Amino acid sequence: MKLDGEGALLRIFIGELDKWRQTPLYEAIVLRARELGLAGATVLRGPMGYGAHSRLHTAKILRLSEDLPVIIEIVDKEEKIQAFLPELDIMVRDGLVTLEKVRVITYRGGEA
Repeated sequence: MKLDGEGALLRIFIGELDKWRQTPLYEAIVLRARELGLAGATVLRGPMGYGAHSRLHTAKILRLSEDLPVIIEIVDKEEKIQAFLPELDIMVRDGLVTLEKVRVITYRGGEA
């Protein structure tokens, strides 16, 4: 797949324990993005954060949380990201979704 120039970065902020049909939501989102042929996705786990409910989630030992923040980043052409948004709207019941323009400098994979 070739990806360079103008693109879009989709960021999805959810909780680690969020589910989609008994599967971790972050996993379901990444697998669906892959099925639809989006260029790439990365899941990042945050050590601390809070969201719309202002409930603090932290990995500190004295305040161990089981529901740490998770960010999923997906980069592709804006048209492909826009086509993915309706599916995401169904899957994400609680969280934050952002979209921003990016300039892709390099996107390449090694030989299979």
